[in-house]
Amino acid sequence: MAIRLYRAYSPGTRSRSDVYFTDLTKIKPEKNLTFGKTACSGRNNRGLITLKGRGGAHKRKYRIIDFKRKSFSTVARVATIEYDPNRNARIALLHYGNGLKRYILSPRSLKVGMEVRAG
Repeated sequence: MAIRLYRAYSPGTRSRSDVYFTDLTKIKPEKNLTFGKTACSGRNNRGLITLKGRGGAHKRKYRIIDFKRKSFSTVARVATIEYDPNRNARIALLHYGNGLKRYILSPRSLKVGMEVRAG
């Protein structure tokens, strides 16, 4: 995940930075590991605004991340590295030998095709 820093040729670009998306795989997310995330826009169960300034965001799908990594004995292959709209980190789709597919938070050194073992 490389960061591009801009030259200060105007006050607006003095502190401007962008993220390169060249390390991402250009495929759609795994359908069984995603679900629609409903935004409440700062409203409570009666529909009244309880938090000011919320709302108007882009529609997102939530990716189910395997934080526990309980499959210790099996080796997984990194299939894709994807963008996650719900967090700042990249996520990696792992294909295990027994047919399971899981998302994990991707470290910077992880590349597509590498083999990963939990533990």
